Amino acid sequence: MAYEVIQLQKENGVATITLNRPPLNPLNSQVFRELSRAADELQADASINAVILTGSGDKAFAAGADVSEMAQLTPVEVYDFCQASLIAFQKIENLGKPVIAAIKGMALGGGSELAMCCDFRLAADNAKFGQPEVGLGIIPGGGGTQRLPRLVGMAKAKELLFLGEIFDAAEAEKIGLVNKVVPVDAVMEEAQKLANKLAAKPAVAVRMLKTAVNTGINLDITSALNLEIQNFVIAFSSDDAKEGIGAFVEKRKPDFTGK
Repeated sequence: MAYEVIQLQKENGVATITLNRPPLNPLNSQVFRELSRAADELQADASINAVILTGSGDKAFAAGADVSEMAQLTPVEVYDFCQASLIAFQKIENLGKPVIAAIKGMALGGGSELAMCCDFRLAADNAKFGQPEVGLGIIPGGGGTQRLPRLVGMAKAKELLFLGEIFDAAEAEKIGLVNKVVPVDAVMEEAQKLANKLAAKPAVAVRMLKTAVNTGINLDITSALNLEIQNFVIAFSSDDAKEGIGAFVEKRKPDFTGK
């Protein structure tokens, strides 16, 4: 089945998912379903080692949830809407390959929450961020109250959530919400460069790194350290580990195969 509100492209080990509801790319139920399906497809595709997630055009990564759809929903239907976003966002967050958000323009509400699910965030100098839900009399429902404190700290997250103010890319970089700010016309080029670097890394080790970090942060330190050992052993048992260690001993460049 073809995608209608997202685009999915694959080239040289890198997949690009583009939110395709211009000009603002609002997130609706169909977007969530297609993101979920794309994540499943990429998880199963051994030829893909890195993913870029972006929005069509320069005006918005995603300007937020589709309020026009939400306004027509009953409380039970809103619950289903939020559950659809939860499933899609968690699949992006836990995808066994690194995911880079390439953010141009607005990343507000659900758009910011989706970006926070990614492993890396590259922002254009025209990017705007915020969780403005409080101004509508509601709160974030796509992970903003949980992922934002983990990324920027409790005090700063409360400031951003309670006030609901919009802030620019420079501030996002300052507080640690984004990794790097670049000119708007260079965002995709920089994302591609990073994706290529990540795709060249040993795939099993990268997957185990992601599992250890994403899961371990929610565990007590003893459980997290034991999780790290388990993931270390899995990485150590891979063909790429044998190749990497052998290349180090033999003082040559490793030839990783992703196995």
